[in-house]
Amino acid sequence: MIASVGLIGDPVKHSVSPAFQTAAFRHHGLTDTYMLWPTSTQELTTRVAGLRADGMRGANVTLPYKTAVVPLLDELDGIATAVSAVNTIVRRADGSLYGLNTDVLGFIQALRAAGGEPREADCVLLGAGGSARAVAYGLVMAGARSITVVNRTPERAEAMLADVLAATEFDPQLQVLASDAPEVAQAVAGAQLLINATSVGLDGRSSPLEAERIAPHLLVVDLIYRNTPFLQAARQRGARTQNGLEMLVQQGALAFEAWTGLTAPIAVMRAAAQQALEEQT
Repeated sequence: MIASVGLIGDPVKHSVSPAFQTAAFRHHGLTDTYMLWPTSTQELTTRVAGLRADGMRGANVTLPYKTAVVPLLDELDGIATAVSAVNTIVRRADGSLYGLNTDVLGFIQALRAAGGEPREADCVLLGAGGSARAVAYGLVMAGARSITVVNRTPERAEAMLADVLAATEFDPQLQVLASDAPEVAQAVAGAQLLINATSVGLDGRSSPLEAERIAPHLLVVDLIYRNTPFLQAARQRGARTQNGLEMLVQQGALAFEAWTGLTAPIAVMRAAAQQALEEQT
């Protein structure tokens, strides 16, 4: 069976995207299917090329390919161009592939739903991959006062911020720290928002930051949509928390609208995502 839409990444077996995207399709009376497409690095080019076939609507893209798919596409929207990362691919009628980044708006919408306001906020962002690029761009565009990026490879974080700033007219205070730098503790203590945009925690055991560095006044966000050790530690420290489920739904709703031209039934999608997640646990 050929699916009209799928999720490209590695790993993807944990994803609840098929549940809520299928719910959206059925809500509108569409028979489209949404599949999981685990894809190795060697298979990526062939997988993306397959989206050009008749009957395909496109795909979502997740770790670790949000940046790697960019040169495989024909055109990008403004946000995807700015962050050099794509999480949604739309197949056009002529078979060309259009790359979007719905993570940026999805993240900001989810953050505000949790009572977090990025405007004039001091933010610490863990990671410098495709998801981190979207978060950094969203924070800049929303008027964050400062952003400290913590990453194992500072050079990668510096390159990410340079790309983001080159695409905006905003000029927040910026800082890049290595993951083991002693200054990380001070940066976290002075922040209002702490965001994990790495994959650390997907295994259910690891955390990107030591629990003692998390302050009670923080809003702690993990883009992983499960109850990670990072979020558990944050709650134990008295911090407010949000996992990545609301961002997943919000960005997925934007992707659905790009594929179909229809209004996304966000409440239906959210309920389906929550149910699927509960069934996995």
